Amino acid sequence: MEHVAQTYQDHARAIWKLGMPLILSNLAMFAIHITDTIMLGWYDVTALAASTIAGTMFFVIFIVGAGFAQAVTPMVAAAAEEHDETQVRRVTRMGLWLSIIYGLAVTLPFFWAEQILVAIGQDPDVAALAHIYLQIVIWQMVPALIVMTLKSFLAALEHTAVILWATIGAAILNAVVNYALIFGNWGAPELGIQGAAIASLTVNLFSVAVLVAYTLWKLPQFQLFRNFWRSDGEIMKRVYRLGWPIGLTSLAEGGLFSASAVMMGWIGALELAAHGIAIQLASLTFMVHIGFSQAATVRAGRALGRRDEVSLRKGGATAITMSAVYAAITSVVFLLMPDVLVSLFVDPTDPDRDALVRIGASLIVVAALFQLVDGLQVMALGLLRGVQDTAVPMVIATVSYWVIGMPVSYVLAFTLGWGGVGLWLGLVIGLAVAAVLLSWRFWGRSVRIAS
Repeated sequence: MEHVAQTYQDHARAIWKLGMPLILSNLAMFAIHITDTIMLGWYDVTALAASTIAGTMFFVIFIVGAGFAQAVTPMVAAAAEEHDETQVRRVTRMGLWLSIIYGLAVTLPFFWAEQILVAIGQDPDVAALAHIYLQIVIWQMVPALIVMTLKSFLAALEHTAVILWATIGAAILNAVVNYALIFGNWGAPELGIQGAAIASLTVNLFSVAVLVAYTLWKLPQFQLFRNFWRSDGEIMKRVYRLGWPIGLTSLAEGGLFSASAVMMGWIGALELAAHGIAIQLASLTFMVHIGFSQAATVRAGRALGRRDEVSLRKGGATAITMSAVYAAITSVVFLLMPDVLVSLFVDPTDPDRDALVRIGASLIVVAALFQLVDGLQVMALGLLRGVQDTAVPMVIATVSYWVIGMPVSYVLAFTLGWGGVGLWLGLVIGLAVAAVLLSWRFWGRSVRIAS
């Protein structure tokens, strides 16, 4: 079938239409995290600390398994472009299989969460509360991975509006259940951190129900759950080979920021607090880049399905440009008003307010550079996933983050005595190396896959 050539404007409109619901969905997910943080912070500081360390432990395990879900997007997009409904079903089903198998396999260590957390140096009281939280939250591992897989399936088919509305519904439900069960409002029992865990589990079960119902109602032609128990070894191997490098790449990046927080804590408590504020702001703006990257994965996957080199390159250039323009805008905002942004997070009566704002503002200035390179590297990763290239990008990302970025951060922060600013500059350098190498990989790879 002959395809009509698309202009850059056509690509921009398509990426915007596909990406905007994904961006808003990412922001809604961020709102869920912020809601949990605020409500537990209001309830009890120890409970907040426990949920933070427990959430980090859960997320590190979850993000590896999420690679199988993310592998579904490019494979389904390519199959859909070839009008192969059977292949769409096979890929999504095996993505669900791998997610469920992984989710069940990793539950066991969580039953010894308290002992593990104490062994790595956490406060015993915090570890005990974190254990209580995780005994409930662990049961959401499988539902959460199922949600990720179904979102990948729907995004690949460009059914992104339901992802947005399901996430908004989940955010509202999370706030309501948290408010009721953490504090004991509306006649509900006051469960504290257990209430937050129940809310989190409830939200994921709700999301599974919504996305499954939508799939059965709106996309019956794929018969996604018919004979679900039948294995498909060939496709499972393909999803596995594509998915595990994605999971490890995400782990490498997530681990980088977790390690940076530990290192910032070595510098001082105020520096760590400022780091937390700066990371929250950078994470908020990063949600937009992730949405554009997810849209780019789908568009690249469809171009791959057509073997359309011109569309692949034009679409890639358009997606990167859109992300770069947004990064430039946010960088200007960060440079013009760093003090104002940091002060939004600090109690005006806090005696350490001036020092915290000063330290945080210096990090926000570095975060302006952060915006440009972090946006470019995640766009390149998204495009490479779209053309089903994940193993080499995993190596590039791991080397850039851990062999270059982390040692440079240490040298600048501690050997040269630049403190928190030096640590962040090291992160920028690591991300910049990843951005350059991943971009180089995509522009070379896009020619070869189309031939």
